[in-house]
Amino acid sequence: MEYIILAAIIVGILLGLYLLIFVILGLRVISSDQVAVVEKWWSFRGSLKDSIIALNGEAGYAPHLLRGGIHFKTALMFKLHRYPLITIPQGQIAYIFARDGAPLAPIQTLGKVVPEANNFQDVTGFLKNGGQRGPQRGILREGTYAINLAQFMVITPTDIKAAFNSSKNERMELVSMQKTLLERNAFSPVIIMGHGPEASDVMGIVTVHDGPSLQDGEIIAPYVGEEHASFQDPEKFLILSGRRGKQIQVLTDGTYYINRLFATVEFRPKTVVPIGFVGVVVSFFGKEGVDTTGSDYKHGELVGQGCKGVLEKPLMPGKYAFNTDAGRVVLVPTTNIILKWNKAEIGTHKYDENLTEVDIITKDAFEPSLPLSVVMHIDYKQAPWVIQRFGDISMLVNQSLDPLVSAYFKDVAQTKTLIELIQERSEIRERALGEMKLKFQKYNLQLEEVLIGTPKSPVADIQIENILTQLRERQIAEEKKVTYQKQQSAAESEKSLREAQAVAEQQSFLTKSKIQIEIERNSGAALASKAEQEATQIVALARANSSRITLEGEAEASKETNVGLAKARAIDAQVKAYGGAEFRVIQEITDKLSDAIKNAKVDIVPKTVVNMGSGDSSGNNNSSTIMDTLLKFITIEKLGVSFDHNSNNVENTTLVENNEDNEINKLNS
Repeated sequence: MEYIILAAIIVGILLGLYLLIFVILGLRVISSDQVAVVEKWWSFRGSLKDSIIALNGEAGYAPHLLRGGIHFKTALMFKLHRYPLITIPQGQIAYIFARDGAPLAPIQTLGKVVPEANNFQDVTGFLKNGGQRGPQRGILREGTYAINLAQFMVITPTDIKAAFNSSKNERMELVSMQKTLLERNAFSPVIIMGHGPEASDVMGIVTVHDGPSLQDGEIIAPYVGEEHASFQDPEKFLILSGRRGKQIQVLTDGTYYINRLFATVEFRPKTVVPIGFVGVVVSFFGKEGVDTTGSDYKHGELVGQGCKGVLEKPLMPGKYAFNTDAGRVVLVPTTNIILKWNKAEIGTHKYDENLTEVDIITKDAFEPSLPLSVVMHIDYKQAPWVIQRFGDISMLVNQSLDPLVSAYFKDVAQTKTLIELIQERSEIRERALGEMKLKFQKYNLQLEEVLIGTPKSPVADIQIENILTQLRERQIAEEKKVTYQKQQSAAESEKSLREAQAVAEQQSFLTKSKIQIEIERNSGAALASKAEQEATQIVALARANSSRITLEGEAEASKETNVGLAKARAIDAQVKAYGGAEFRVIQEITDKLSDAIKNAKVDIVPKTVVNMGSGDSSGNNNSSTIMDTLLKFITIEKLGVSFDHNSNNVENTTLVENNEDNEINKLNS
């Protein structure tokens, strides 16, 4: 019994001590990784009316926290709500919902950031410096925080941290908020780097959900500078007059800790202007610009950078972080564009996907369809003019070029027969190129080439085919004609070849004969030259001989004349010496007879003659002298002349002869 009483006393003492220490004195031990929210049950200052946090000692939640250590809070007045410190992992974001503070303004969706709140760890600083209830613009980044969960509820991807169980409606609101944040991937920073090989082709389009609304007529918020750190500082953004809505500023590659309740980010590809194109910018945002086209241009306006409308300067080939909510980039090819009026062929650009063959009517009432191709070029400086006037290239082709080209060739076809249309295609093409260039220039286009195909007949119509067949047969005939001419030419060439081969085979003989001919020709020329020289010589000799003969004749004649005269004088002298002419005749006759007997070599006397007289001192007989004397005597006797009578005349005759001979010798010399 005594033991029971003793045990009861000990229990009572322990209970008393517990009540004294833990209830009356309020001994509280808080570990270093915990904090405690103090809830005051009663106060001499009364209770709160329209707030939750008792800043002035009222009954309610105290603004300050109890950190790690020993604290005395009597249970008769205070209740402690213990929980671990709030830790945000690396690479995560936590969102704050304030239960107490000033109400939000009509233009606000989030409570403003209060720097004095020290990342929501100072409730008194938050409330006394205009902190607002509801979801906050400020966020918690990675780290550990001592946050009063009675004032601030922390929303993480996996939990909603609060000091007590809130009402059902409040809980549902927080759960909905958490779900929205999860859908927006809002608990992770915005990382713009994409995935895969085209990672750098991504950009971020920002939509702000807090702040003043856009002004009338605007569809996108203007650029307010970079001081808000790419929307990571909401308060700075609003101080810079930032407005809610789509932002003209975009996010490029990088990591951004953005409150996704304040601003959402949409990933979009960057605008790429490939090589061979320019990008004409149609801006939906900006101020009213000044028209740069001039007063003569009546089709629209071009404006400068930062203005609303078609910008006068296009984007050159490259990659651009262009906000496609603030404008549109129309790609205009600067290379040659081939448009085909042929439904069976479509270019890769597909500008001609609605084009078909041109239905024409020829002068001779044929109705073929004519396929065409047009090659054109757009100067990159003229690209904004084209887009401003037509909207895009497809509209240009379908609404302007198609009617223009079709009408032109329909007009041409009406002046040509089908055969002329086929045969004169080159001339028609050249004419079309020259005339249509001027029309294309009016549209700020440069026409490079016009190509005309072969007219096609409608289905089940063979008339055009018959015409083409006739043309083909005609052409075949012409080709045969040319072929025969070529064959004839080839035969002649072959003949010439054969002759050349024969000549080549006989070339050595021909060479020899040619050389021989040349030798003969040279010999003949030499002989002719020699003959000419001889003829010239003969002529000269003949002339010389003629002159000589003439001179000789004249000399001979002169000689004969002189001799005759001399003889005549001699004869006259002889006659006178002989005593008359008869004696001279006898003398002449005797001389001639004597010469004849001598030259005839005839023995007129016996070879043996008895010489009655003595010879000369040399022993020779004087038979010739005797004979001459005898003949003279006989002749004189016949003539009747006496020797004695004329003895003196004989001597005189001898003297005369001697004188005559002397005269002749003088003439000869």
